[in-house]
Amino acid sequence: MFAKLAGLFTVSALVAGVSAAPLFPRLTTRSQSLELWGGHESLRGFDNFYGVDNYSGHLKEVNVVHEDQLVCHAQQIEIVQQRLLVLQEYAKKIVTELVCEVETQTFVFEQFHGSLGHFSNDIRRVSGHDVGYDRHISSHLEKLVNDDYSHLGFSGSDYGHDYVVPKGNSWDDSKSFESVNSAYYTAHSLY
Repeated sequence: MFAKLAGLFTVSALVAGVSAAPLFPRLTTRSQSLELWGGHESLRGFDNFYGVDNYSGHLKEVNVVHEDQLVCHAQQIEIVQQRLLVLQEYAKKIVTELVCEVETQTFVFEQFHGSLGHFSNDIRRVSGHDVGYDRHISSHLEKLVNDDYSHLGFSGSDYGHDYVVPKGNSWDDSKSFESVNSAYYTAHSLY
């Protein structure tokens, strides 16, 4: 008798779970708005940054500024790793100190993470985009260090207006695609 009731209860719970509306909406297309997703007031204005159709900024056309004097300068790998670790930890600081709702922390961090993934595709030359950065936006780094949390004076739609591509990297069309992809997959196998 108990086994029949337990089975009936399990089936009822499964049917109720399957037929119930989701507690939080899931996006069905890449152009769906995140404005006030799940009723979170902290997401007000989220779509204004890159635009509703451009969650991580990858659809932006860039204006490449050609500068002959901007050249890649090789440094010891540990110096590069130190700087990237500082940026990584500062990104965590920004997300955890300036965003209190965990759902909004998730959206804003995944937006950031996604944009870095697009840069990875640029480095691997699979995106069709030049490998560079927005000089104007990157110039705001010092303002973050002395931050009073004021608006920095730009939006995601400004990204790419002052895009520079340093010269002097070792890319060789005859062999780099294969070697860079080998490096990429080796790196991914390590984490």
